[in-house]
Amino acid sequence: MPRRTATMLASTLALIGLLCAGLLLPVPYAEMSPGPTVNTLGEARGEPVLQVSGHKTYPTTGHLNMTTVRVTGADYKMNVVEAVYGWLAHDNVVVPHDTLYPDGKTEEQSTQENAEEFSQSQESAKVAALEELHIPVTSRIIVSSVVKDSPAEGTLHAGDVIKAVDGSPVKAPTDVAKLVTKHRPGQKVVFTVVPAKDAEAAEKTGKEPSASKDVTLTTKKADDGDRAIVGIQAGTDHTFPFTVDIKLADVGGPSAGLMFALGIVDKLTPGSLTGGKFVAGTGTIDDQGTVGPIGGIEMKLVGARNAGAQYFLTPAENCAAAASDIPDGLTLIKVKTIADAKASLDKIRSGDTAGLPSCSAS
Repeated sequence: MPRRTATMLASTLALIGLLCAGLLLPVPYAEMSPGPTVNTLGEARGEPVLQVSGHKTYPTTGHLNMTTVRVTGADYKMNVVEAVYGWLAHDNVVVPHDTLYPDGKTEEQSTQENAEEFSQSQESAKVAALEELHIPVTSRIIVSSVVKDSPAEGTLHAGDVIKAVDGSPVKAPTDVAKLVTKHRPGQKVVFTVVPAKDAEAAEKTGKEPSASKDVTLTTKKADDGDRAIVGIQAGTDHTFPFTVDIKLADVGGPSAGLMFALGIVDKLTPGSLTGGKFVAGTGTIDDQGTVGPIGGIEMKLVGARNAGAQYFLTPAENCAAAASDIPDGLTLIKVKTIADAKASLDKIRSGDTAGLPSCSAS
């Protein structure tokens, strides 16, 4: 066999070997890509995304789309070839596997966590929307969960309303931990609570629960430090003056909060927030209407533009990353609160877009 032919054959075989190795050799990476985008003012799977009963609603036009990101599963084994292709592809992002699934988190655990965050984001979206419209919402600090084999197990229960700790009123979930950690492990702490069943009965009658009792617990040392704990997670429960349901399946995480809140505001007020324009966006939201950052902003911009969005409501903390690669035809709008977002929508509706707060890459 001529030397040149032998060399070419050896090179070809080596290349085939490398490709085969690349297809078989797993690498510790995962991939993110643009996911579906859903109009919060429209329908999903044949039913309205936002459903309001017990309060007057108004017709809406245009789009207020929430955006999503697709990710590979926790058990998916990416190979070298797929990783290289993902790095080169413009619309995909390859990230370390631990970025999406830290500490060996399984896909089931991640799905459960995302579902809980999604549920909480819906609750906060309702509160933020109604507060923005000056519609009163009653809030209570509750026992959200009780840790097994903790001092609180069997004494405090999920749904109990926490009125005070050691006689000090609590107004936020963080107040509970602050008051408990004033103690040393082994010391007693007194919770003033309304039992969950009494709170639920009062809520059905539209009244605030009044009957309370004192519960004394002995604190113990936290597993990860010397602070005192009793083994509960405090949260917030709300009573709304009417019913707002968000119907959207197969979506997780907290990042649709802003768009849900704006959709609710649009449904409850005359006229159209968007003036018929196609607006998409993302961002977490808390009960006070503050917009927080999210992950996968680049993928969400691509997904929004592919769906036809003209404007994208962007959390201020995501602005620099978003502005580094803006899809053609998409205008980024920086938002810090639901009030910011509403003000920008007013400008879009009126056609006065020159003054929209923009994102910069710096």
